[in-house]
Amino acid sequence: MSGRRTVSGNRRVFGVPPALAAAALAAALTAGCSAPGGTSPAAADADPVRGEPAPSAASPYWVDPDSDAARQVRAWDRQGREDDAKALRRIADRPVALWPAWDAPGPEIVAAAKAAAETKKSILLVAYNIPHRDCGLYSAGGAKDADAYRSWLGEFAEAIGDAPATVILEPDALPHIADGCTPPEHHAERYQLLSEAVDTLKAKPRTKVYLDAGNPDWIKEPSKIAEPLRQAGIDRADGFSLNVSNFQSNASVKEYGALLSDAVGGGAHYVIDTSRNGGGPLTGDRAEAWCNPPGRALGTPPTTDTRDDRLDAYLWIKRPGESDGTCRGGPEAGTWWPEYALGLAERAKS
Repeated sequence: MSGRRTVSGNRRVFGVPPALAAAALAAALTAGCSAPGGTSPAAADADPVRGEPAPSAASPYWVDPDSDAARQVRAWDRQGREDDAKALRRIADRPVALWPAWDAPGPEIVAAAKAAAETKKSILLVAYNIPHRDCGLYSAGGAKDADAYRSWLGEFAEAIGDAPATVILEPDALPHIADGCTPPEHHAERYQLLSEAVDTLKAKPRTKVYLDAGNPDWIKEPSKIAEPLRQAGIDRADGFSLNVSNFQSNASVKEYGALLSDAVGGGAHYVIDTSRNGGGPLTGDRAEAWCNPPGRALGTPPTTDTRDDRLDAYLWIKRPGESDGTCRGGPEAGTWWPEYALGLAERAKS
């Protein structure tokens, strides 16, 4: 494999009973998978966190008070595991992306948007349901066909409505075209669906959209992903996302991001997933280095204070503490794994 990542899904509606969430959705509608190749030891050893800007006190993103991490903190407090609970707050007290359900995304988004509005924050979302997703691997699946995807994406967008939101659009979808994993007969449909998705989401007045572009250890030559981004509508999106669910250092991703921005043209902006890159990528034994690698750490906390004109934000897109898959003793992809989460938090530099 030339590149891999896995789902970080969470089907739970945030503290809202399903019936109430469905009612909220109805009211709203009526009213309105990363590279196994290695980064050089020198790049991996470069500290990707120290020297980066601290998270802004005015971070615009909503923090879910009932996330898996938050509930784990409360459970450990009750059990007297005070040190572990304190460490895990490095995840629980920070905003992470919501990956809405593949069958009915609306209730989760409506509930999150309502909760975020109470604190005047923006929601961070991932749209991850493209047909033929993940080349049949750990996160295989997706909508059954193009029409089903259009319907799902339409519900996704309508649930956002007028709420401020940032959407990471279809992790892996374009890199899997660039690396040859997605068969050629699906390319035209995928470009069309992504282009339509950009327009559907951007029709919402306060929604930002970033098309996923993999990571520098996967599609090593920016020119190979630049043309797929153009065909998918990057000119109408807010930019592209890098390092989703991966571990590449800030320094290497920023260097790549600048090159890709130039290759795309127009000074394209981008965001970086820093949820687990605080220790850089795994060195030494690189087998499935993308999948629950040991010894990793949380990276730069989410912030829009990047001090880089084209880098819009450091984001936690992969939900830190959720498994990449059943490798290295992990549970199924997207399942909360408290022991792994605690290790990420304990090794974090900030």
